[in-house]
Amino acid sequence: MALALDRRAVLGLTVLFLLALGYAVQHFWLGRPEPVAIPAAVPATAPTESSAVPSGGPAPPGHGAAETVVVDVDGKVQQPGLHILPGGSRVADALRAAGGPLPGTDTSGLNLARVLTDGEQILVGVPAAADAPVGPGTGGPGSPAGGPISLNHATAEQLDTLPGVGPTLAQRIIDYRRRNGLFRTLDQLRQVAGIGDRKFQEIKSLLTL
Repeated sequence: MALALDRRAVLGLTVLFLLALGYAVQHFWLGRPEPVAIPAAVPATAPTESSAVPSGGPAPPGHGAAETVVVDVDGKVQQPGLHILPGGSRVADALRAAGGPLPGTDTSGLNLARVLTDGEQILVGVPAAADAPVGPGTGGPGSPAGGPISLNHATAEQLDTLPGVGPTLAQRIIDYRRRNGLFRTLDQLRQVAGIGDRKFQEIKSLLTL
């Protein structure tokens, strides 16, 4: 009987020992350190010049272009006169600002892709050979130095040099040209206020279209 009890005691102690050993092994396994993966550093890239400056269209301020340009769109357009456009605009933009050309107007003599410069004048519906102002001493296309003044292209200062035409009347001619487009005949000059028959006969020989 005593031997049986000793065996049971030894068996119980063995079971307790195995349980304690298993618990210790589990505790050690769960508490072991584990390696942690560190992501590789990615070098920062500086923005390139092409991404900093958008391509196409008017150049933004500070990139070599003026912030605005003022151009005089004259001739056969819906709204002739001065127009203020963003720097870097092109001739096509100036035409849109002037309401577009009048129906039937030939714009093939204009380079619509050309970048505008401040203070320039764009003549719409004018042949390419006559694109420059003509006046006394200018030697413009179709006119020798000291030749007749172009009624369609002369500035107010050039018109002021005509006999009996002062600054006020010269400006009236410019305003009439902007409202109605280019003169089709010299006789149309009679429609400008202040140009009577006598004055027209005096300056007719000094004018050309």
